[in-house]
Amino acid sequence: MHPLVPARLDELVLLGAHCDDIPIGAGGTVLTLCRARPGLRVRALVLAGGGTPREDEERAALAAFCPGADLSVTVLDMPDGRLPTHWEWAKEQLEAFRRTCEPDLVLAGHRGDDHQDHRELARLVPTVFRDHLALGYEILKAEPDLAQPAVLWPLEPDVVDEKIRLLHAHYPSQTGRTWFDDEAFRGLARIRGVQAGRRYAEGFHPTRLLVGAPA
Repeated sequence: MHPLVPARLDELVLLGAHCDDIPIGAGGTVLTLCRARPGLRVRALVLAGGGTPREDEERAALAAFCPGADLSVTVLDMPDGRLPTHWEWAKEQLEAFRRTCEPDLVLAGHRGDDHQDHRELARLVPTVFRDHLALGYEILKAEPDLAQPAVLWPLEPDVVDEKIRLLHAHYPSQTGRTWFDDEAFRGLARIRGVQAGRRYAEGFHPTRLLVGAPA
């Protein structure tokens, strides 16, 4: 299997409904990109958690997951679980954020996620980032919503180890949750790795992929 490698990656946008969504869903990929591209411009927007201890967790975590990057993090204060009733507000916030960046790659949730905040944010992404490569990360949780991702991003074993270490180090508020443990994180990465023909991988659902020579 021959991988599809972006010809250029100068700016990365990370979108999450909640603090911890981005590192859980795409932490290994983000670590890999930032290690490979020192000085990579990373712009992150998280809709919920602003003004709470979770914002502090998120800022510290993203700094650790983006070593050497030109990183900017915005955490807003949407009530958890209420994005469907805050749709217009979320759309305006995403559009304002879009005017501050010009990414080569957007990582967000995906539209098949059963959590209403994850799902609605994913539906908003292509309405704002209309001409950008957007990949939707998957989050293992209690809801039985995992689907086979079409895009697999291989991860080195040390990257998976570091992802798990950083998740535990920076999100103490989540350690009591039944799905927040080493076996869950490593198990999903191992399954996606088998599918990718590697030891580990993260899976993504594409919104739209344009391949071939630029116009």
